[in-house]
Amino acid sequence: MPQILIIEDDDLMRGLLVEWLSAAGYPVRVGALSGEGTEGTDRSDPAEAPADLMIVNMNRPRQQGAERLRRVREAHPGTPVIAISSQFCGSIAGCAASAQAIGADRMLAKPCGRTELLDAVAAVVGQARRPPHAVRPA
Repeated sequence: MPQILIIEDDDLMRGLLVEWLSAAGYPVRVGALSGEGTEGTDRSDPAEAPADLMIVNMNRPRQQGAERLRRVREAHPGTPVIAISSQFCGSIAGCAASAQAIGADRMLAKPCGRTELLDAVAAVVGQARRPPHAVRPA
């Protein structure tokens, strides 16, 4: 099973993602990007071991989201990313062009359901890993 790394700031959402993915049989780790506070948590460093998929929270996609995804891509070139945010609406989240525009492989709107999450994960991990710094199709 592909290993999934979750970078999610909200404790409740992070716990729910871990619960759903673990129950589905996915090995899950929780991490934080370097420079983002991890004091008082059990978060691991995402650079310690490669993941097959990353689920990354984007609190403010327009302000800080692009920078966060850039840092994720820099630290983990070629690793697929599902961006998740309460700022995404459901219709945009399902659009592949929108996901590519922000530098993600897929987008999920919060709150999402278990089935929606597992379908997104299955769709992304079924994709071949991209080589580092792969050029995205327009």
